[in-house]
Amino acid sequence: MPTSSASTTDAAKTAAAGGGGVQSLERAFDLLERMADAGGEVGLSELSASSGLPLPTIHRLMRTLVVCGYVRQQANRRYALGPRLIRLGESASRLLGTWARPHLARLVEETGETANMALLDGDEIVYVAQVPSKHSMRMFTEVGRRVLPHSTGVGKALLAHIPAEEVRALLARTGMPAATEKTITTPDGFLDALEQVRRAGYAVDDNEQEMGVRCLAVPVPNAPTPAAISISGPAGRVTESATERIVPILQEVARELSAALTTTAAQS
Repeated sequence: MPTSSASTTDAAKTAAAGGGGVQSLERAFDLLERMADAGGEVGLSELSASSGLPLPTIHRLMRTLVVCGYVRQQANRRYALGPRLIRLGESASRLLGTWARPHLARLVEETGETANMALLDGDEIVYVAQVPSKHSMRMFTEVGRRVLPHSTGVGKALLAHIPAEEVRALLARTGMPAATEKTITTPDGFLDALEQVRRAGYAVDDNEQEMGVRCLAVPVPNAPTPAAISISGPAGRVTESATERIVPILQEVARELSAALTTTAAQS
């Protein structure tokens, strides 16, 4: 899965080539994406090295972003993402959940289980949409809930194509607390699980977040921001044989959702 800054840079180049972009805006958004990819806090020299822009240009753009509240300057002279971005992000997450809901509803119709959509936000997984199963015994995850990625199917799906050293760094920051006796609690064990995800094309949470619950998840390919969809249900229903039937449906819906999100982005 490409990093967000790379995709933003490509889009900026395309817009500039077509004469339809404002260069300073393109550069400012690219810098924000690069800050996010770097963990939210960077120095000017780091931004210059990664973006190729001269320091005076970066300084001018960052000063404007600071005035607008989208970036703040720390006491150590480094720059961090600012609080005004939170409001934008929350609104965008709600819209993303709205666009995803019809696709999740199809998952529920075809699998019978609760369907979810989640994003990787910093070091955490945040659930942005859900359509519940019609079964009386069903799984429920509150929209907006945040969890650590190592114990979830969506977390594995989202981290499977991130370089191993970045995954290790994330795990070092979050720790790997055990949610159940089946939670993976070592970096090597988690990286082995990610290798299985890459081979199989889907991720499994087998009683790792909650005992008695199994979850199947796949990434949404080429999503504007790293996203995954999943179904979750009682382990007695989400069996190995059910997995063989459900995974192709998950993958097809993920492709359809990707196309819908791409179309929406192109039209906006």
